[in-house]
Amino acid sequence: MTQSVNRPATPSGTRPRLLYVDNLRTALMALVVVHHSVIAYSNVPRWYYVEPPADSSATLLDILLVLNQAFFMGAFFLVSGLFVPGSHDRRGTRRFLKERLLRLGVPLLLWLLVLRPLVTVGRYTAARDAAVQRGSELPYWEFYLSSFTPGPMWFVEVLLVFSVLYVLWRHLTGEDRRAPEPAPAMGQAPGAVAIIGFTVGLALVTYLWRIVVPMGISVLGLPSPAYLPQYVALFVVGLVAARRGWLEGLSRTAGRAGFAVAAVAAVVLVLCLIFAGEGILGHGTPASLTAATCESVLAVGVILGLLVLFRERLGHQGRRRRFLSAHAYAVYVIHPVVLVALGYALRDVQAPAVAKAALLTAFALPLCWATAYLVRALPGARKVL
Repeated sequence: MTQSVNRPATPSGTRPRLLYVDNLRTALMALVVVHHSVIAYSNVPRWYYVEPPADSSATLLDILLVLNQAFFMGAFFLVSGLFVPGSHDRRGTRRFLKERLLRLGVPLLLWLLVLRPLVTVGRYTAARDAAVQRGSELPYWEFYLSSFTPGPMWFVEVLLVFSVLYVLWRHLTGEDRRAPEPAPAMGQAPGAVAIIGFTVGLALVTYLWRIVVPMGISVLGLPSPAYLPQYVALFVVGLVAARRGWLEGLSRTAGRAGFAVAAVAAVVLVLCLIFAGEGILGHGTPASLTAATCESVLAVGVILGLLVLFRERLGHQGRRRRFLSAHAYAVYVIHPVVLVALGYALRDVQAPAVAKAALLTAFALPLCWATAYLVRALPGARKVL
């Protein structure tokens, strides 16, 4: 086992920050920007700015969305879970909840009251013009309420709920009344049997869940409730891994195996999408079981591979990576505004769907981080973002 190389000097008794996890979180944030850039030109019109695809290359974008959706938000929940126990231990229940409300609740309100109106201007204008043609009026407040969703901030909303449930669990089990034990620097990671068992269990629960909550529907404003079993399971894995030091115990072999099985699962998932079509969405179909299994294997495999890869190869932070990491959360909050503005700016560009998605992504990534830097320079912004 190769020891981690990302341990800066820290005071005695204080567990050093896992810089490779910060770097992984930054990479996942970049994937969020890519994902929402791709949606604009795909056959999945679930974004604030979309263009009907004029060529078949949009199908490639659909495949990218399916594969990315299978793991990237689950990975976000696992990474978020890693930091929750230590944060609660340091602050105590009251200060922990106050910090969660500040860091999660305030950006959520900022999105709902300021940013969401900005990104829905185009939708509102179209809806208002359609209402005028029908001989009626559509005031903005009515449009806002009738089309209300938390948008991409659903993740922050759900993470806030998970944090409150974690506090409740600690209170009910008496965990918050016991002195926390320091997590081992390197614990024994779960073996192959445990990982396979977890993956099979996750696939089965996901399949059963999608009988009631199939893919493609929204529940309480959540755009992907069909993946909720994965989000819950991986958040809990993050909590447990933080306590037991699992990340440092993962072997290189586990990482390589994770990527290998994920590649096979990705191929099978794409074939299932091509030949089964909407049959993969849920409702208890055999294709749904296959899709749920492939997604679970893909998610677990990719996350294992990424954790080992970043620990072994991307465990340092120089000036550039520190900058990207520091502003990643602000990017999550403001990136829809940047993407929608760029979408309108590029709407007259004539190009295949894949090319326009690549062009939007190329402009969006640096501009999102530059905008985040400016936003965090505002007085008091860094306490929240």
